[in-house]
Amino acid sequence: MSRLQEKYKTEVFGTLLEEFKYPSKMQVPGFKKITLNMGVGEAVANPRVMDSAVEEMRRISGQQPVITRAKKSIAAFKLRENMPIGVMVTLRRQRMWEFMDRFISVALPQVRDFRGLPRRSFDGHGNYTLGVREQIIFPEISFDDIEHIRGMNVTFHTSAVNDEEAFRLLELIGVPFRRN
Repeated sequence: MSRLQEKYKTEVFGTLLEEFKYPSKMQVPGFKKITLNMGVGEAVANPRVMDSAVEEMRRISGQQPVITRAKKSIAAFKLRENMPIGVMVTLRRQRMWEFMDRFISVALPQVRDFRGLPRRSFDGHGNYTLGVREQIIFPEISFDDIEHIRGMNVTFHTSAVNDEEAFRLLELIGVPFRRN
């Protein structure tokens, strides 16, 4: 069991149960999954770029990513239907907890001029999405091995029914939010 998973079970679960006064333990919010998504628009002109993006995502997540494809053609972008345009991976269970621990304690402190994550990035259903500008903040990625600096989106999917519960869950688990 990872360090954050242990913290959730021993501290966060009980705190949320008391704070929100849930009638049942089953209503206490938890984490369902984490999705990582990297758009690779330059793959339209150079298909070999997709291979490096897949390898970087595999190193970051610890599992094989899925190549996302265009749903329809857009002539202005020289994009045809079914062309590869990104990579994504969904982390669940143990890999999710391990990634979350590495992301919070190792990767986020590597961000230049980091002052905390914005509080407004919730979707209204208890999910939190943030953008990472550089993949090199992850220790698995060597600066010498990359061709291009790419960003990615990280989404924390929770079982919370509203943003207030999801914010408190993420705050208690240790996600550093900005002081507004």
